[in-house]
Amino acid sequence: MLDRKYIVENVELVKQNCLVRGVSAEVDRLVELEAQRRAKLNEAQELNRQANETSKLIGKAATAEEREELKNRGRMLREQKDAATLAHDSLEAMVLELQAYIPNMTHPNAPVGKDDSDNTHVEFGKTPIPEFDFAPKDHLELGRQHDLIDFESGARVAGAGFYFLRGDAVLLDLALQQFAVQHLAASGFTPITTPDVAQTQILQGIGFMPRGPETQIYSIENTDLNLVATAEITLGGMLADQVLEAEQMPLKFVGISHCFRTEAGAAGRASKGLYRVHQFTKIEMFAFTLPDQSDGVHEELRQLECELFDHLEIPYRVVDTATGDLGGPAYRKYDLEAWMPGRGDAGEWGEVTSTSNCTDYQARRLNIRYRLKGEKGTHFVHTLNGTAIAISRALIAILENHQRADGSINVPKVLRPWVGKDTIGG
Repeated sequence: MLDRKYIVENVELVKQNCLVRGVSAEVDRLVELEAQRRAKLNEAQELNRQANETSKLIGKAATAEEREELKNRGRMLREQKDAATLAHDSLEAMVLELQAYIPNMTHPNAPVGKDDSDNTHVEFGKTPIPEFDFAPKDHLELGRQHDLIDFESGARVAGAGFYFLRGDAVLLDLALQQFAVQHLAASGFTPITTPDVAQTQILQGIGFMPRGPETQIYSIENTDLNLVATAEITLGGMLADQVLEAEQMPLKFVGISHCFRTEAGAAGRASKGLYRVHQFTKIEMFAFTLPDQSDGVHEELRQLECELFDHLEIPYRVVDTATGDLGGPAYRKYDLEAWMPGRGDAGEWGEVTSTSNCTDYQARRLNIRYRLKGEKGTHFVHTLNGTAIAISRALIAILENHQRADGSINVPKVLRPWVGKDTIGG
């Protein structure tokens, strides 16, 4: 969450930031309640001081009557202190609730706009958009032709939005995982497999709202556990309540996890097939950095995403995400959008990865700190995340961009050692 002291001292800046992000937050109400909370804290501390002073005087009282009077006074002061503490704790809970809805501040270079139509283009990939001399098929047609994706069985087993991968699609799935993990391990990332569930407090710390009518999270009934929507949740939660040494930073991890999302309200032509599904595998980058490292590491994550898709020979563009399309924790976010020939009437861009610098927003909620050598105090780390490969969407881009006139599909050269063939259906 955003630093409370910063909110109080920069009210207009915070309100303007909420405005450009399209977020409704009660900043003035928070400031008012925070002033009341501080007053109650001071009152409780003063009453506690007076009660302690009164206790010291009891043993010095000259008469039994004076002692009894001091005892009664001490009892009254402690009751008043307890009442002030209760009032303080109630105000603290109210402030925290309002604070949770205030988004992170925004990078000064992030484009200002209401939604993704206001995103700005940063760069294009090395692979050009394919020019087919035939009518390209979408991934659903190609999947049927080569028996790669089975949505019907998925629906019978788990409901709409679930699926089976079959045959060569499974080999592509595993190849993508191996390729991404090995590429990132060679770039200094420690590979991690993560749990597929996390406690509610961890999801809230990362910035997800796991319970309630608008959640995209599957919660496990009668427990405090939730299926994770991304390994960002588990990788970030991995160091909750820890103090790191500054010399260790940055810490960079690449996580492998299943992801589960309700995708409520996501139906539509652009979301067909594998584009929005309830379960998929994802390779996720996550970094813990010092504050002065996070901007540089963010650019590194963006570059690594580009390298992966350049190696896969997928056309893409990178966009700087507009303020109105940023998630609450993100200070700045880049999306990598792959060209999908079967999307829309004549092909469209579709998001396949994103990378966000969340500064200390998540760390403050999760209480992840670092310590500088020779200093007594601690400071909040910065956290960053970036999708390396979301398997379902990467499969769309590979199948549709690498198809040939006869319906066969070229396997990207970088994946062939794991797939074991150059062509699917050839």
